[in-house]
Amino acid sequence: MKRRRGAASEPGCLRAWAAESQALAGRWQAARCSGPDGAAAREVRLQRSGFGELLLRMRGLPAALPTLPLELTVLYNSLLFTMGASNSAIEGEAEGIHQGLLRVLEACGACGQDLSTEELWQKVLQEVTAEELQAPLHRLGALQAAWWLAASRLGSTAGLFRLLSNAEDPGTARCSKAENELLSLLKAWRVPAEGASLPLVQSIEDLKEILCTAAAFLQGLQELEAGNFPTALSLLQEAAGGFCSKSVLAQIYTCLGCCAQRMGKPQTALQHLKRALQVDFQCLPALSHVAAVYHELGETDAELQALALLYEALGKNPPAAASSSPYFLIRTELLVHTPILASLLRRRHPSEVKYLLAQRCLQDGRVADAVEHYLDFLALLQEGLQQQVPLDGGSALPRIPEVFLEAASALEQAGRYQDAITVCEEVISRTTDLIPQMLREEERLEQPECPSPEAGLAGGLLSQKKESLCCLTWRAAGYLHQGWAWAELGQSKEAITQFSRCLGDLLRAQLYGSGVEPTENLLPEVEVLQKIRLLSLIGRGVQFLELGRHKEALLDFQHGWQISPGDPAATSYLVQALWKLNRKQEAAAHWQKLSQSCPGEDREQEGQGRPFPLYLVSCLKQATFPHSESLARSIQDYLRTTNQDPLS
Repeated sequence: MKRRRGAASEPGCLRAWAAESQALAGRWQAARCSGPDGAAAREVRLQRSGFGELLLRMRGLPAALPTLPLELTVLYNSLLFTMGASNSAIEGEAEGIHQGLLRVLEACGACGQDLSTEELWQKVLQEVTAEELQAPLHRLGALQAAWWLAASRLGSTAGLFRLLSNAEDPGTARCSKAENELLSLLKAWRVPAEGASLPLVQSIEDLKEILCTAAAFLQGLQELEAGNFPTALSLLQEAAGGFCSKSVLAQIYTCLGCCAQRMGKPQTALQHLKRALQVDFQCLPALSHVAAVYHELGETDAELQALALLYEALGKNPPAAASSSPYFLIRTELLVHTPILASLLRRRHPSEVKYLLAQRCLQDGRVADAVEHYLDFLALLQEGLQQQVPLDGGSALPRIPEVFLEAASALEQAGRYQDAITVCEEVISRTTDLIPQMLREEERLEQPECPSPEAGLAGGLLSQKKESLCCLTWRAAGYLHQGWAWAELGQSKEAITQFSRCLGDLLRAQLYGSGVEPTENLLPEVEVLQKIRLLSLIGRGVQFLELGRHKEALLDFQHGWQISPGDPAATSYLVQALWKLNRKQEAAAHWQKLSQSCPGEDREQEGQGRPFPLYLVSCLKQATFPHSESLARSIQDYLRTTNQDPLS
């Protein structure tokens, strides 16, 4: 290829530019090895401007071969500062590199204006043979690789290093099928030797190590997301042995822990996660994953301890990041940005952790601790938590009304019935304002003025119906809790009022849902509503018994038994009501059917379905029939006196 020479080749001009470049690089080397990171960051901005101005002056003249090695070195340094100043290597295409390659072709009398960056690299590396340009082009190739890795363009990166390796030695980067091609290419890549030592603000050896670490990390994350866990584990372990800061190393160990957990190796996961915390205790997502692993293992004490540490750490201002010496312009953290990494390293809001503490304590029966945590959480709600934490799939928080109902359940179990009633009143008042509006919108959806596509209408109707059923469920659950709380306070009439309100809401929900087949999306809400109805009928029936209104109690228990014929509590209360009304033959018949069913059969069937919300647990306990043994003895005595086999 024909070489061009021009005015820019004048020795005086070249020496001046080289001296200026040397001075800028020397100033940076002094700044990065001394003083705080803040001083180095300020120097980055200054040097970016200095190298940028020098590059503009050099490009103001026609491209010439004698000055191109220096020009490409200045471009390399300038782009390094561009990356370092922006804290991101993916803000658009590396246009500076594209222009640099065009300048190389221009100096050699060729053109590549209409080529893409990948095509331009192919043309330059295959056609430009000038020995003095090989090392500068390889360095520029490393920067191009950094940009492409940051954009997760692993295929483009591998293609570039195939070209670089072929340009140097066609047999260097061959690898077996078992090896990772990109890593093999990167490790085999060497920058060609050059005569004069030109000033670089970040050595190519350091940049190569960072590229290898980033490539292993990125590919490990890709394999983890794809579910190829053994391959992901191997690549992440490769990254952990690479060149990166302590914070990135802690992130890699966190990802290793998550990978091991998904492989069904919780103890190995804990080892990796603890290693992450040893490297950098500020890697709080690792502590969050530790709690999740302990939860999976059923080690509640350890889980609660991890959550408590996490909550305490989140409440503190993180210490200033330790000075990283030497200060690198391109770092691994600039090149690894993927959705799965953001998901694995999501930093929980303190209120999410507070809720998890409350929930786990309530699930484990630590009622006093649960009450304390729930009350703390409700206090956080008053500070505008809804605006601070997005209640999406990534959050640990359920819908806010459910949290209130769980708090009410904890307060009931702690014997604080009046407080539970107050909390439920908050749920009832807030959902009452929502339900009528939703019903009006439902009517509008069911009778559209203009024809709509069937699928879109059905989807909107289903979504609206689901949300409305949720609101009706929460309000009914609030009345249910109030009913049981008033019952515990000995206020039977007030309890009956609240249970009746609950049943009224459930009747409304039944009418509201009529004409729509329960789809898979609506089944959870329907099942919860049925359970609330059963618990409310039992609760009201019990209060009728307390007041001696046995016939009304029997009616409620019969309705409850019809809803759930195999439920032990519903059947037992029905038997008791029949017995009190001297309908002993019917009572005995129901009792015998209950006795002949397999022990725990109903509970096993219930466990195979969807779990009921945590806020119903206390009501399920309260609805348990308390007189099973005495009632059984009475019926057995009756059956013996009437010459019937008690076990038939």
